[in-house]
Amino acid sequence: MAIEKILLANSANGQAQAMLKALMEIPYIQRAKVTVLQAIPPQTSSAKMALKQEEGNQAISTIIQNLNLDPDRVSIILREGDPKDLVCKVAQETDTDLIIVSSRALKRLQAILENSVSQYVFQLSDRPMLLVKDDVYVKKITRIMVAVDGSPASQNCLDLAIQFLRDIKGGELILAHVKRQSAGKGDTFVEKPEQDPILSGAIAQAKKQGIAYRCATAIGKPGVEICRLADEWNVGLLIIGSPDRRPSVAKTLPDLDRLIGSSISDYVRVNINCPVLLARTISKTTR
Repeated sequence: MAIEKILLANSANGQAQAMLKALMEIPYIQRAKVTVLQAIPPQTSSAKMALKQEEGNQAISTIIQNLNLDPDRVSIILREGDPKDLVCKVAQETDTDLIIVSSRALKRLQAILENSVSQYVFQLSDRPMLLVKDDVYVKKITRIMVAVDGSPASQNCLDLAIQFLRDIKGGELILAHVKRQSAGKGDTFVEKPEQDPILSGAIAQAKKQGIAYRCATAIGKPGVEICRLADEWNVGLLIIGSPDRRPSVAKTLPDLDRLIGSSISDYVRVNINCPVLLARTISKTTR
């Protein structure tokens, strides 16, 4: 997964902007092109629309100035419509590699009932999404946690974290592995992480790239424990796999696993206390 095109879904609270600013301090991200999307609610007259367009242009100009973005690497899209629909549509049009969106920190059912933009984008977009909740403090990214489970999705997350950390001075990778508790069994971890078949490959990769790392392990419900470990280790960014399991014929329909909250990534998205990058591998057929 390479991040060369970023879509910033602008929001009034500035959390998405703060997230982009933190990302742009990472050398790997600095080469990326940024598209800033400003949605304009439908208006009843052309005069009102012109006023909203002027306000939107001013808001975007302020963002570019505040974030010190290179104007040559920034595209501006000002469009009328429902924000949640526009984010998904523009992400496809621009072939974006990463959507940055803020969230009002609503619980799952409340987000569905209130037509949350982040909930909708999470459900229907097949693009990687960096979510930051309104009540989360965006800090300088130096410590990144990856949820490691041996799957291709977690390997994708590990590769991305290493790309991020390679040029970050003092950067540290936290490899989080959570075992599900087996009913009636006293599960334990092996004494040395290097001997754990799930962690050993990730450790070897971090060592090969010269990335400082530490291992965080737990036994229990993966979503709950990942959130707890992220708090305990005070991470600036969590990267977790969020594979899209729907067949191509159902891409326009919600993923029911996420809708009812049975997926780990959905639990983490709702309950995490730090920015979370929900990584997905975009197949060539979707490009």
